[in-house]
Amino acid sequence: MTAARRSELPGVRRVVVKVGSSSISGENAAKIQPLVAALAAAHGRGTEVVLVSSGAIATGMPYLELTSRPTDLATQQAAAAVGQNVLIYRYQAALREYAIVAGQVLLTAGDLENRTPRLNARRAMERLLGLRILPIVNENDTVATHEIRFGDNDRLAALVAKLIRADALVLLSDIDCLYTAPPDQPGAKPIDAVGWGEDLTGFEFGSVVVNSVGTGGAATKVSAARLAAASGIGAMVTHADLLAQALAGTRVGTWFEPNPAPPDSTLTGALRMTAPGQAPAQSR
Repeated sequence: MTAARRSELPGVRRVVVKVGSSSISGENAAKIQPLVAALAAAHGRGTEVVLVSSGAIATGMPYLELTSRPTDLATQQAAAAVGQNVLIYRYQAALREYAIVAGQVLLTAGDLENRTPRLNARRAMERLLGLRILPIVNENDTVATHEIRFGDNDRLAALVAKLIRADALVLLSDIDCLYTAPPDQPGAKPIDAVGWGEDLTGFEFGSVVVNSVGTGGAATKVSAARLAAASGIGAMVTHADLLAQALAGTRVGTWFEPNPAPPDSTLTGALRMTAPGQAPAQSR
């Protein structure tokens, strides 16, 4: 059942949750445990859960004795190769007490643009979910190039939600909800909900942020949420610490109402990478 309202999240059949690098790496690595607890609670209710997790590069940086995010592609790939292994280990260690097994799924933009690998990815994730495995999805940084990257994992999460026909998408951030302007500016007001097709041109969400561990920002989350909503998938943006409340249907975050009459998708053509009327996201 597609979630038309956030209060319906506890009863959805399938949900995609996306978490960023800054929320689960470095000094925040310990936050994997409460994140997993929230996912396990939803899993225990019978919801099929897919986690899209950034953090491979950030997690690998200390092992390569790097103090800031590398800028060259080869070092990013090396850090991702090391960090992805550690990241999955941490997730599985946290999931063990709930008797949940994780399954790693690494994707590139080309995988979702081309029919055969796209259908293979969908079939694999459907089977994992059918076996009650929790798929953990990330961009395959070790083989992706600057020219064909998703640009950010918010967009990857929206595309995965479309691919597997999820009923809701939850994008986790470092703020409790979206605001009409950067929240540190005077007059910025929280946005409770965005109606389907609502004009957001008067709001200031800022540009893509590249920090010491990852990429993203409010603008990418708005773009990803609207992409999901255009496909009939209700989406929420909220703080990573509020995931349990979000999945329980509590009134937190910013809710994007889904398109009540989404276009049919047979998955035989390439997935639309942006919502109608949006410009393609820039590569990082």
